[in-house]
Amino acid sequence: MTVTMRLALPLVAGLFATTAAGAQEAAFGPLVSADDLKPALGEVEVVDIRAEGDDGYGGGHIEGAVNAPYSLFRGPGENPGAVPSETELSETLGALGLETEDRVVVAYQGEDATDFGAAARVYWTLKSSGFDDISILNGGINAWEEAGNTLSTETVEPAPSEIEVTWNDRWTATADEVQSVLGGEEEALLLDARSESFWNGEQAHPSAAKPGTIPQSQYFEHSGWFSDGPAIVDATAARRLAEEQDFTGASEIISFCNTGHWAATNWFALSELAGVENVTLYPESVVGWSNAGFAMANVPGPIRTFWHQVKSIF
Repeated sequence: MTVTMRLALPLVAGLFATTAAGAQEAAFGPLVSADDLKPALGEVEVVDIRAEGDDGYGGGHIEGAVNAPYSLFRGPGENPGAVPSETELSETLGALGLETEDRVVVAYQGEDATDFGAAARVYWTLKSSGFDDISILNGGINAWEEAGNTLSTETVEPAPSEIEVTWNDRWTATADEVQSVLGGEEEALLLDARSESFWNGEQAHPSAAKPGTIPQSQYFEHSGWFSDGPAIVDATAARRLAEEQDFTGASEIISFCNTGHWAATNWFALSELAGVENVTLYPESVVGWSNAGFAMANVPGPIRTFWHQVKSIF
């Protein structure tokens, strides 16, 4: 069965008129729990970024959610971290029926910390595309079900919108900006979100030209923002950890990883939860950097943190 959205606008407006205004306008913030999302269904646009098959959206989703597979927000196989063009994003978001004034909740599976990175990357893309009221369902679909909520198998076909995306580069770092940091023209902490084995060159992404990391970088593994399970820490814990690691004292932080996926988690935790200013994401990250022929480093340097240090502060 297919459900078409945004068609009976007068009826929807009439229904909303009978709802308390405060409930309609209540903002979630960057994270929303399953318990808080449930009573707001119908007032928010839920975007499910899992694949469309039976093991994803097709196997069951939050009622009313539209399917927007993560791949729609990524680049080609040889450079998956690349940001789609404004035209491509306009087509994608328009086909989803989204407008920048919508309240949007990003839903993902909720399997582990890596899974969260997809939601964070989509959040970053939406924010950079002009959306102001965005949240991630913390813990994803797994948390939704664990809270006792049911799933729907009715495919939602949204009525297209006429959105035109103008990219806001406030939260985007480029290769030129990274080079400026390496050359001493700009000051920033280059923060690698990968594990130590990637950072020191023991492992490499299959699409990277060579192993290693961007010179002068330090690392903080993206999973450090998760204490137990796939739900990311709250704002208070994120701020405490950011202060512990002295991230709050950096003039600017450029977050990167292999393809801008894990780095999106570091960006989200620092910028959206901990409230650290001047945090940007280098979307193409090491794959784009190495394939462009820029210098790589794999000589061990200062290590930001270890997992036992992270867990000890929660």
